Formats: sequence, structure tokens, C-alpha cells
Amino acid sequence: MAPFLFSRKASTDTNASSTTLNAKNELASLSSPSSTTLGSTAESIPYSGRITPSAANAVGWGKVVVDGGSLSVHTLGVVNGKQLDLSSNLVRADTTQKLAEIRALMRAEPEPLDYYVVPTEDAHQSEFTAAPDKRREFISGFTGASGTVVVSMTEAHLFTDARYYAQADRQLDANWKIKKVGMPGVKDWVDWLGSRPNKCIVGVDSRLISHQTATTLTTALLVTGSRLKFPRLNLVDVVWKTRPPKPSGQIYIHEAKYAGKTAKEKIEAIQAWIKAQKPHPSYATQPKVKGSSSMTNLPTATIISNLSSVAWLLNLRGSDLPFTPVFHAYLFVSLAAAVLFVDRKKVSPEVEAALKENNVVLRDYAEVFSFLRTGGWGAGRVLIEPQTPYVISLMLSSPRYILAGSYGDQQKALKTDAEIDGFRQAYLRDGAAMVRWFAWLDEKMTKGEPVSEWGASQKLTEYKRLTDEFMGTAHETISATGANASQSHYTPTRTSALLLESRTPYMIDASGQYFDGTCDTARTYHFGNPTVEQAEAYTKVLKGHIAIDSVVFPEGTTGAQLDVLARRALWKDGMNYLHSTGQGLGSFLSVHEGPQGFSNHVPLQPGHVLTNEPGYYKEGEWGMRIKSGLVVRKVKTTAQFGGDIWFGFERLTQVPIQTKMIRAELLTKEERQWIRNHNSSVRAALQPLLQDDKRALKWLKRECTREGPPPTAGGVKVEWD
Repeated sequence: MAPFLFSRKASTDTNASSTTLNAKNELASLSSPSSTTLGSTAESIPYSGRITPSAANAVGWGKVVVDGGSLSVHTLGVVNGKQLDLSSNLVRADTTQKLAEIRALMRAEPEPLDYYVVPTEDAHQSEFTAAPDKRREFISGFTGASGTVVVSMTEAHLFTDARYYAQADRQLDANWKIKKVGMPGVKDWVDWLGSRPNKCIVGVDSRLISHQTATTLTTALLVTGSRLKFPRLNLVDVVWKTRPPKPSGQIYIHEAKYAGKTAKEKIEAIQAWIKAQKPHPSYATQPKVKGSSSMTNLPTATIISNLSSVAWLLNLRGSDLPFTPVFHAYLFVSLAAAVLFVDRKKVSPEVEAALKENNVVLRDYAEVFSFLRTGGWGAGRVLIEPQTPYVISLMLSSPRYILAGSYGDQQKALKTDAEIDGFRQAYLRDGAAMVRWFAWLDEKMTKGEPVSEWGASQKLTEYKRLTDEFMGTAHETISATGANASQSHYTPTRTSALLLESRTPYMIDASGQYFDGTCDTARTYHFGNPTVEQAEAYTKVLKGHIAIDSVVFPEGTTGAQLDVLARRALWKDGMNYLHSTGQGLGSFLSVHEGPQGFSNHVPLQPGHVLTNEPGYYKEGEWGMRIKSGLVVRKVKTTAQFGGDIWFGFERLTQVPIQTKMIRAELLTKEERQWIRNHNSSVRAALQPLLQDDKRALKWLKRECTREGPPPTAGGVKVEWD
């Protein structure tokens, strides 16, 4: 993955004349013995499909960003010495030797292991992990964002969900069996291990598995007399001789003007929460720990391992993980003080002074386990959340911890007025960058100039880099056309990208990390004439998007209760999508933040920010998604039954929704008015930011006032007021 922080050295001309890739005279670097100019191979590279094997050694298309510069031509065919599998356009890593070494280590354990589990997560249960923590990727070659590996003495299994079925099929070599979780009869990895033969021993690194998962797995294994063991060393780390070093970026202060609350206020609030918690019901007293005073069963502290929660609570940010501005640390908060366990080399004098001012003590990152094991805080129990790494539970032992909800997650999700205003401003800038890019891309496609999925995504990032407050992307950009778009979470690479074409929809799902907010937007665009099937599917997706955006609901309503609104039009014709309808968004933090979302039973509250992203994916042919950011707000209704308890959504995203694929007869009068209002309000909001870009203004006006294309198989006219 690319590093999180971006420099601001790139320049983008709005006329795009310097970005043109001349397919007739550009020379390509070739990996084949006989050099061939691009001109002699250009005719064999179809603009509307996958790069053919005969042309695979030619070029990658599109202007792209690399270390602040722009490149137009790249060598294909061999990547880092590995031959491309041209049937899939992805490199398949040979994992035979790695698996043999893992199995040798499994046999060498004091109690030999029958199974060894390699999770995706790091020691903080992070979604995105730093390079040295990509253990699952190293052992399997699978680069998807979600999945768990289970290795036995004779087999290797990857468990992943519907977002990554196709990617796993294309990336894993013959050593692997793919468990497609969510398909009929396919168990998740915990249930699968629980159904193995009697008296098995399952090994896992206790740092990389949550308390909740470890206890669930232990219970499942007990049924068959099997056991969970924790080897002293991580077996993948032993095999991984070239494991990258730990990240060492500096921690910096996230200003209170963005956060809306000071770190001191947040620490005092969590201390009040600790004090309000009830004592553990099972113990009247606790055993005395050597060197400490009399122990009680009262909660007196909590430990926070989630990196976004640590960063949020202290109003600090870092760059240890890709896509998420956080740093590796544990935060222990007691009624008297707080202790931050972190690599001191990352802490500047300015940050250290701020921590001291907030009564936060610094200790080395590695000291956290000895601190917990020896009861370094004194009397009382420690509150931990279910997603706490299991190693912390082991260090504390059950008499010294109490399971509780995640205070950090709950409070972080309720955005302050300053954070909500920050989201509005960030989405404005992000939307303006996307419009500039769409105008550039539309011009290229109109001229028939080749642009690849990868080149398009890189160009979009280049436009975003030029905006104020931009610090990087919040996830890998999903830029997909044709069959690739049928994979809901496909990410192009320089050597696997298709060329954009006009027969199928193009789906872009892009993000941005800004000091004042985290943005996540998806739009689907057709550069030609959509078929009836494509237009009908798009309209049903749009109807679901409108239904969520427009809904009014009473206090206590959960996202899961609203989810059906996004799927109703699709379900009516037996259509569906297998991903969530939307997830929470952090404020210059994680792009996937809990607990709010459309797939769980957490009541939505004012201040919750989340995405609205229904989609549809026709396997092997095309896909589409419309995603916008929303914030929950109180609304006034006519009757106000029950009082001031009615909520709705305010849309944050400011990017037009293309009308070319809409089947107007499938929309109600209210839905047609919604799309008119949406695009006209987007135009009004973005015009002031685009006065220096005539091409973007022209594109924005056309897309926001379009009456529709000439009559075609799928496109219809949308009448505008």
C-alpha cells in the first residue's frame, strides 16, 4: 500500500493538454527480448477490454502520480521478478516454501499444533495494518482487506467474504482452498475449527485476536475436546526473514478547532464514565497483589487499544497505518491519571508538553504488558471492551477485568458541531476535486484517448492532492469497469487494469483524508449508451439511495431497521448486493467507524456520520454503486408524535449523480424531484470553488441540468424544472 501522507508537489493543468497519451508515437519499455514500439502494438490493445497477452509487454495507460511526479508509460509483463498470470492479470505468489516452514514450526511446538490461525488484524484489531503486520498477505499472497488464514498439516484455507471472492480466486496459488463465507453451507473460520475432529490443538498469536473472538473460539473447541494455544512467537514472523521495520512517523496535534473538544475534556469524561460503572457482580473482593494495597472489585481504570480511539481521545494523529492517521499505542486511563504506552521517538517536545498538560504519563510501548501483569495501577478492576486484544485479558487475568462497552467508540461516533461543520467543508473540497477530475476524464473518453482504471484512479488522487487540508486517501480507490466492477471491492493495479470503455458502467469509489473530515464517495458513470438492463439496475440502486437519504425515523431506530429501504426496489426483482448499505465515518480518522451503520442494531443518534451506498453487481459483466456521506440530524415533522424525537439525514457529499442511466418511468414523482434537487444543490455549492476551471464548470452544468441523452435502448429523458 502507498504511504498515508502525500506531498503537494504535483501540478494539474485544467486544459489537460499535457496529460494526453499519444498511443501512436509513445515508446514503451519492453521486458520481452525483441523490443517493439508502441506504435506497432497499439492496434492489438483493445480500448474496450483487458490488455491482451500479446500486448501485455507494452504499456500501462493514463497519467499517474508517483512520488509527486507524473508518468505515462510503464513496463508490463514482469513485476518484481514474478511472471504475470495473463489469464487473470494478477501475480500469483508461490507459497509452497512458506507453508512448509510454517508446518515445520507447528510440529516443533512443545505441543504440536494441528491448526495455525493467521488473522488480518494487528495487535490493535486494526482494519488497515502497517507493512510489518501484513502477515496474512505474506503467507498467502492474498491482498484483500478482509480474510483469515487457517493452516493445517495438509491444507491451507483462506476464509473471506463476498467482497473478495473473485480476488481470492485470482491471487491464491494451488496450495490454497478458498472458503467463501456467506455462501450456503460455508462456515466462518471459528465455526469451521469448532467442527474439526476431536482433541485438536489450534494455535494463534494472542495479540492478533480479540477477547470476544478468543472466548467464542474456546467455547466452540471445548465441544470436541480441542484447545486453543498461544505459541511464544508468531510463526509467520519467524518465517518472514525480510519483514519490514516498524513505522516511525511523528505524532502530531489535532487542533481543537477541528475536534470541537479538548483532550482534557475527553479524559475527564472517560474518568467520569469509569466512576459510574457498577462493580463486578461475581467478586466481593479481589486477591491482594504483592506490593499493592487492599484490592476491591470496583472498576478504577480502562485500557484503550483501538488506535482511532486513542488518537481521538488525546486529539493526536500519526502516520503508522495506511489510510488512517493514527499511531501504535495503548492508553491506560485511571481515575487519577492516564498512561500512554508509545514509541517515545515518535513524540516531539510539543506533543510531550501537551500530554503533560493533560496529566498523561509517557511509557514505552513494550512496557504495557508488564504494567498490566503486575497491576501497576494499584487497586481496582480494569474495564475492557470485547474487541480488546486477547493478550490483554491474559495479562490481567479474569479477576482483574470487567467487560464493558466501548466508551471511546460511542463518544467518538457522536460528532461535535465543529466536526460536522468540518465534514461539510471537506466534502465541498473533495466534491470540487472529483468534478474537475470527471471533466478531465469525460474529455479523454470523448476524444477516444485510452485511460485505464489505474490511471484514472491515480489522476483523481492527483486532483485531490491540490486541495487544502488534504492528507491522503482513506482507502484504496475502487476504480472499475466491465467485469472488474462486478467485484464490489476491486482495486486496480498498474499491471492488471482494464481500459475504460463505453459499453459498461464505470464505478469510482474514492476517499479523502482531510484535517477537517474523512470523505468517502462513490458514483457510477456511463460514457456510452446504457442498455435497458443497466439502466433498470441503476435506477433501482438510485431508488434505494433516495429512500435512505429521505427517510424520517423516530428515536431508537437502528440502521439495520432502515436497511431494507435501500434494497426494496432491488428485492422486488430478485436482485441484491452482499455488502453493507453503509458504515460509520470518522473525523480525520477511520473511514469505517463504529458503532453506527446500517448492518447492526445500534440506535442512530444525532451526530452520527455514515455512508449511504447501495449497489448492484452482475457477476462477470458489470457493477454499480452510489455512495454519499450522511449525518443524522433532528427534524421537525407535522405531528411531532411523541415530542422532539424525529430524526433524518443531512447529505454531506457534493458530487452530481449521472442521469443518463435513469429509467424515469421507474421513479415516483417525489423521486424525480429528489434527483432534480440533489443535482441543482450540488451545482450551487460547487460553482464558487470551480471558477478557475472552465472545463469543470461546463461539465458540472451539463450533468446537473441534463435533459437526458437522445432516445437509446436504455437512456431516457429526465424533465427538469
